[in-house]
This record gives sequence, structure tokens and C-alpha cells, in this order.
Amino acid sequence: MAESRPAWAQRIAAERVARGWSLRDAARALRARAPAETGAEDSVMRQWEGWESGRMPDDACRPVLAALLGTVPQALFPAPPRRDGGEDPVAASGMETPELARRLERGRVDDATLEALGVTADRLASAYPYAPGERLLVEGRRWLRRVAGLRTRSLTLAQRREVLALSGRLALLVGCLEYDTGDRRAAESARLAALSYAAGAGHAEVAGWAHEMRAWFALTAGDFRGALAAARAGLDVAPRHGVAVQLAAQEAKAWARLGERREAEAALDRGRRLLTGMPYPENPDHHFVVDPAKFDFYAMDCHRLAGEDRLARTLAEEVLRAGTDAVGTERSPMRNAEARLTLGVTAAREGDLEQALAMGARALEAERRSVPSLLMISRELADELRRRYGAEPAVREHLALLHALERP
Repeated sequence: MAESRPAWAQRIAAERVARGWSLRDAARALRARAPAETGAEDSVMRQWEGWESGRMPDDACRPVLAALLGTVPQALFPAPPRRDGGEDPVAASGMETPELARRLERGRVDDATLEALGVTADRLASAYPYAPGERLLVEGRRWLRRVAGLRTRSLTLAQRREVLALSGRLALLVGCLEYDTGDRRAAESARLAALSYAAGAGHAEVAGWAHEMRAWFALTAGDFRGALAAARAGLDVAPRHGVAVQLAAQEAKAWARLGERREAEAALDRGRRLLTGMPYPENPDHHFVVDPAKFDFYAMDCHRLAGEDRLARTLAEEVLRAGTDAVGTERSPMRNAEARLTLGVTAAREGDLEQALAMGARALEAERRSVPSLLMISRELADELRRRYGAEPAVREHLALLHALERP
């Protein structure tokens, strides 16, 4: 029989169970967290039971409940997905619009041209989560050359700043795609270019994302102190922009890998509070906009590293649910791959080798992937498998698949 409760109600119940709370425990925790009087304990218990059955919490309760569960209201009670179905995201991006191409060839740089280029840059960034990476990289490089080339034209000061900002946004995207393929040198060059464009345009958010990329590069290379330094540098230049949430998440991931649980929790909480105060994004698919659902992805990583397997598993299942549409199409295949690796790690720790191997294999099969990030989490699963089941032939076969991915 299909589950009739809304996804948020199922999640509230699952998170309570993952924490080992009874309804009374949950009511007490909520009352302790609430900034104002919430009513008697038995009354709050009945409210909680109603939430788990599908009765929507009121406006005052939603942020308190989300905070108690370590997430944000926009992720616990998300807006419906906005993406149109059946569209090729690269072909639909306006990249080959004849009129725009003609304008650029003729050297026409007016407000309409710059606006069209901004739409194209946004559509490219919105295709990042699921479009074929190699194809998107070709298009990103093409548009970066076109836009950066406009700097030699006769421009007003405002137009020059806009061209530099657009160049920075495209360089960020190109750098991310290059890093996904394992081309670290090219990715770093693109990142530095983005930082330079941001300085010329006075664009704090582009600069913040360039520092966030450095934190990501350092994290996946095992340089956790370097990741912390990069995240702090980004927060210095863009403390109130959306990128600050992801910078806090990179801090949390680095602290978690250094075994500093309290620091990781503090960084996550800073990011959560920032994100809670931001409106729901118009386009959560945009790679340089923080999708509220991604906060659960950040927390999943930290819980797994802390050995909090029940919470990590609950969040991994939530990441998979949020990253897959009603007909089974994966909207966030890279996040989904890491969620499956988390399920693999927790299964290995619980003695379920078959499930651990199945999740690990499926993650490695993902067509749209970021190789450095996938390798980082895959190695964590590999460590669990070696430690617990190293003599098993199936484990050796899985490790061979991982070694093949590690080879350039």
C-alpha cells in the first residue's frame, strides 16, 4: 500500500526515530528549543503526533521544528519543483540563439545583449546538476571566450563591470566542470580567472564562489586545513551572500574530517541560520544558488563521518527522495551518488555487506559525476569494506572498480 502521508510528515517521524526519541522526548526537546511558551508537554506531544500523521505545523512552529531537526524550513517543507520536463537543458539554454550570436559578431554590446548573455550564463549554470558534463564544458568554454572577448570593445564603465562579472560567472562554471573531470590544473586556472574578473567588477559573490571552489579542491585533495583557510577567506569577502552557506558547509566537512565534531556542528549551525533567513530561490537548480535541499546533503556528510549512522541514513534517504522526481528521473545525480555511498557506509557498519556493495557499485555507475568528490566518499566506503570484509572476493572486485576510477 502506497504511503499517503506527505514527505515532510514521513521525514519528521523518521528523524525522531533516528534520534531514538519517544514522542515525549521529542516534545521536551521542542519545548526547550522554542523561543516562547509552547503549551504543556502533553499538548506538544499531541501536536507532534499530528505532524507525523500529516497535519501541517503552523508558521511559528515550522522554523523551530526545522532547527530542532538540524535543517531549514525551506528543506523540510520545500516548494514544488519548477523544472519543465522533457527538455534538453543544454539545447534549451539559448546558447546558439542566432540573434545573440550576430550581435556579438557585430560588436553590439548594449543592455539587451548583456541581459541575453546573463540569461545564457544562468541557464548553463542551471544545467550543471544533470546535463552531460563534457558537453556542458564545451559550451561553457565557448561562451566564456565570447564574453571575455568583449573586454576589448568600447564599453561604458557599467558595461565593463557587467562583462567582467559575466566572465567571472562563466569561469566559475568552467572551473567546476574541469574539476569534475579530474583536470585540476585547468580548474585552478579557471578559478583564478574568476577571482580576477570578480576583483575587476567589484563582485563579492563571484569572489566568494572562487574561494568556495578552492575549499572544495582542498577538501577533496585531503588538505582539510587548506579547506578551512579557503572557506574563511570566502566568508571575509561575501559574509551575507548565498555562497556563505556553502562556505560554512565546506568548513563543517573539513572539521568533521579532522575529527572536530563540535566545530563541525557549529559551522553547520552558522550555515543553517544564514539559510533560514534567505528567501526560497527562484531557481534552485542554479549551481551558484544554494538550494535549501542541499543543506541535508551537507549534514548527511557530517553525520556519517561522526558515526551517527541512523541520522546519516535518514538524511541519505531524504537526499535521494528530494533528488528524484515522481517518475524516477534523477534531478541531482551527483548528490544521489554520495547519498548511496552514505547508505553503503552505514550498511557496512551494520554488517550488511550485500547492501554496502550494491550501493557502492550504483554510485560508481553514475554518468553525471564529479570524480574527485565521488572518489573522496568512495574511499571512505572502501576503508570500511577493507576493515570489516577485506577477505571477501566481492570486496576485492569492488576495490578494483574503484582503483580503475582513480586512474587518470
